[in-house]
Amino acid sequence: MELRGSKALVTGGGTGIGKAIAAALGGAGAAVRIVGRRGTVLGAAAAELGVEWAQGDISVEADAVRMVEEFVGAHGRIDLLVNNAGVFHRAPLVEQDAGGFEAVWRTNVFGAMLMAREAARHFVRRGSGNLVNIASTSGLKGDPGSGAYAASKFALRGLSECWRAELRRHNVRVFCICPSEVVLDAARQTPSKLRPKEIADALLGALRMDDRGFLPEFAVFATNPF
Repeated sequence: MELRGSKALVTGGGTGIGKAIAAALGGAGAAVRIVGRRGTVLGAAAAELGVEWAQGDISVEADAVRMVEEFVGAHGRIDLLVNNAGVFHRAPLVEQDAGGFEAVWRTNVFGAMLMAREAARHFVRRGSGNLVNIASTSGLKGDPGSGAYAASKFALRGLSECWRAELRRHNVRVFCICPSEVVLDAARQTPSKLRPKEIADALLGALRMDDRGFLPEFAVFATNPF
């Protein structure tokens, strides 16, 4: 993919991995818009990075449709959607409340589907596009207390496989990235933990591959996470 001049939409782009991805894409010459629920956070991040921003909740269908349509209306096309927005909830099964479980799935699965659907409609019409789903190594192996989150990331990996099979004939590449533990607070970062930058670097490396090939799924682990 040629990143310079490309048009990229990044969900959950105000902080953490999404912000690092937006920074990396903007630095590579892409026109980037970050979207999310918190306007104040998005506005500050956009000003810092020199990118566009729009407020909306990806788990609300009308918002998802609007955000993609407004982006395409402003830029004429969409080349890349990064489905990064996600929420985390930890509770053992015997203490899991239905509301907390559903909230995770509304964003991590349902919201990702809505954004992917809207972007894919444009990709199919143009005969090209790139869809990136940020999953997690929790979607490779569950651990105690992370049932809602891990299950949502297992689901996102499954959706990625289905969408890849559907969209490949339209020259659309579907990537699924599974980061392991990423420390989002700069004050807590250590040499043994991943930073958002490592995930952004890995994604840009994958995207830069010529469009004749792609990396369907890969994980990014800390070299020494303990």
